[in-house]
Amino acid sequence: MRKFKSALALIAVIALYSCSTVPLTGRKQLSLVGDSEVNQSAAASYKQLLSDPKTKVISSGTDAQRVKQIGTRLSIAIERYLKDNGYGDQYNFQWEFNLIQSSEVNAWCMPGGKVAVYSGLLPVANTDAYLAVVMGHEIGHAIARHSAERISHQMAVQGVGGAVGVATAGQSSATQGIINQLYGVGGNLVLLKYSRNQESEADRLGLTFMAMAGYDPHNAIGFWQRMAAQNKGGAPPELLSTHPADATRIQDIQNRIPEAMKYYKP
Repeated sequence: MRKFKSALALIAVIALYSCSTVPLTGRKQLSLVGDSEVNQSAAASYKQLLSDPKTKVISSGTDAQRVKQIGTRLSIAIERYLKDNGYGDQYNFQWEFNLIQSSEVNAWCMPGGKVAVYSGLLPVANTDAYLAVVMGHEIGHAIARHSAERISHQMAVQGVGGAVGVATAGQSSATQGIINQLYGVGGNLVLLKYSRNQESEADRLGLTFMAMAGYDPHNAIGFWQRMAAQNKGGAPPELLSTHPADATRIQDIQNRIPEAMKYYKP
C-alpha cells in the first residue's frame, strides 16, 4: 500500500509539471508524451493506410480538389493564428489532405495534420462551408492534442513506470508501446474515440478555425442538423458515435458562434 501511494504521489507530481495549454480555449491538459513521437507514429499509420491495396485514394476530380483547397485554407489560417499568438514553435505539422472512397459518413485528422475525408461524407457536406465545418472540427482535435492527451492518461493509468519513462526519456518503450496500440503502427489503423468533452472542445476550435479561413461559422448549425438527420432509425454515423446528443451539440455551437464571428472575415 505504501509503494502504491508513493507511486500515485509521483504521478501527481509529474502531472503537475507536465501540462500543456490548448490554444484558444486555454484549457490545461496532461502532457506526458512528446509531440514528435506522436506525430511520427501517426504519420507512419497514415502512410500505411494510404498505401494499403484496400484503400482507394481519390486523387483527381472536383471532390478531391475541394478537400485539398479547403484544407489548405484552413491550415494557412490556423498556422497564422498559432504564430501570432505565441504557439508557432510548438507545432510542426506536415499537412496532408486526402479524399478516400468509402461509404462511411466520416472524416478525421491524425496528429501532425494528417487529414482524411471519406467520400460518404460529401453528400451531407455538400457545400464548401459544410465541409469546412467538419474538417475544422477534426483539425481541432489535432491542434488540441487530444490524442496525446489520451495517450498520457493511459500512461498514468498503467503506472508510474511508464510516466517516469516519458518524463526522463523522449523515446521510451512505454510511449512507443501505447502509441503502437492506439494507432495500429505495424498493423491495421485504429482511430481514437474521443470523449464528449473533447468533442465539444473540437467543435469550439473548429468554429473558430473555419471563421479564420473565411467560412461563415453559422453554417455549422445547418451541417450538424444534416448530420443529425442521418441518425434517424439506426446506428449513428461513425462521426457521431461518441459525440454529445444532437440537440445539446447544436445548442452549444449556437452559443459559441459569437466568439467565432470575431475572427470571421469574408
